[in-house]
Amino acid sequence: MSKPVYTLAEGQPLPNPSLSTTLPTFGGGAVTTLGDTLLIETLTHFNRERIPERVVHAKGSGAWGEFRVTNDISHLTCAKFLNGVGKTSKVLFRSSTTGGEKGSADTVRDVRGFAVKFFTEEGNHDIVGNHVPVFFVRDPVRFPSLNRSHKKHPATGLPDMNMYWDFHCNQPESVHTLMHVFGSRGLPTSVRSMTGFGIHTFKLVGHDGRFRYCKFHFKPVLGFSTMTPDEATRMAGVNADFHNQDLSLAIARGEHPVWKMYIQVMEPEQAETYGRAVFDITKVWPHKDFPLIEVGEMTLNRNPENFFAEIEQAAFSPSNLVPGIAMTPDPMLQARMFAYPDAQRYRLGVNYTQLPPNRAICPVYAPYERDGMATMGRNYGGDPNYVRSTLTPGVFSQSVQEVRHNEWLRSGAVLGFNEILVDDEDFVQPRALWNNVFDEAERRKWVANVTASLEGVLPEIQQATIAMFSRVEPQIGQMMEAQLKGSARL
Repeated sequence: MSKPVYTLAEGQPLPNPSLSTTLPTFGGGAVTTLGDTLLIETLTHFNRERIPERVVHAKGSGAWGEFRVTNDISHLTCAKFLNGVGKTSKVLFRSSTTGGEKGSADTVRDVRGFAVKFFTEEGNHDIVGNHVPVFFVRDPVRFPSLNRSHKKHPATGLPDMNMYWDFHCNQPESVHTLMHVFGSRGLPTSVRSMTGFGIHTFKLVGHDGRFRYCKFHFKPVLGFSTMTPDEATRMAGVNADFHNQDLSLAIARGEHPVWKMYIQVMEPEQAETYGRAVFDITKVWPHKDFPLIEVGEMTLNRNPENFFAEIEQAAFSPSNLVPGIAMTPDPMLQARMFAYPDAQRYRLGVNYTQLPPNRAICPVYAPYERDGMATMGRNYGGDPNYVRSTLTPGVFSQSVQEVRHNEWLRSGAVLGFNEILVDDEDFVQPRALWNNVFDEAERRKWVANVTASLEGVLPEIQQATIAMFSRVEPQIGQMMEAQLKGSARL
């Protein structure tokens, strides 16, 4: 096999890519010219080889793999990639911290992103969720503020827990997620031992057009495991890329991580009377009411050949839905369906779907989305770029049914500022987590983790945080008070 010859970007051969063309002067000096195309190409590309990092989920790791159906659910959905035991689909996976920049540590206490792109015969389907089952806020206009409060102070450029706790004390619907994040789950040992949740409620649409509501879950076959705060802090200094390295080396060794994928299913008739938890992403569906149904398993078996090309340029969005899976009236989901593709257009350009990690494996014919920066291929040639043309070679799909169904509106609903006010219901599930899931050791660790983050925070914000968690269970506030007083004496 012949070795590749060095060339310029447009293919012209080079005798030596490490030498500029110069006109020497005395004393070791030289004059360069605009005629040195190699030098100009090298410097200008270097100035442009960074793209904007993701505003959230900037630091991550990823790999390629396969999803295989282990339990046929064709009676629930017509989505072809979920129909038939043994059916396989290529997948691209990315895990990430949420708040940190690209150079931040993998082992910080944070919600992890858990994103899977399924390459199917009906287009790409993305499940873009987190490693905990709930989220901080339910009104999408608060989402940018949530993320800013977790980042660095605009004046100092430093992390600031006053911002963090000030935000959450004034948006106490976040209390359920905070219970998860400051417990052991907030410091997963590795990507391979991390749970994944689609967070939102979706619709499964059957071959007959009937729909049901569902949630997606991923459970690691390796089992879920966590670090201690001391271990996580030490590893952040020793190896900031620990999770990325662990995943990459495990796949290289042939220890391919596997997750079982499950769904929960809710009938529309149940949803009418079930309450806010149907679409409120600060709530879970209890397994006793809606047991997990196994669907398949995801195996990661191939590392990227080039991290930038395949993982940094990967673009996930909950708007990528195949026939048989549909959106619901969850305002956070609807906002993300706009915001995520918009972020990709900003980071990667309007034609980001043509990049290798995002390119569908099925035929794509979208002649109304053409031109723009970084267009690849023939750009549909002379095919009409307007709808309802008699000259187009395109035809309508015969396999996709129009999904028609009702959405239940609240009686007397009006368009306006319809805030779901925080009430006792928002503290029921966090209370159950504290009383029924946490053991005494986990409760003590949780209090220690929260109070450690409150050291140095303004006294009034400390008290507001204690008051918020006291609404979950008075014992929590009492334990926090005692711990903070003890820390102050030290």
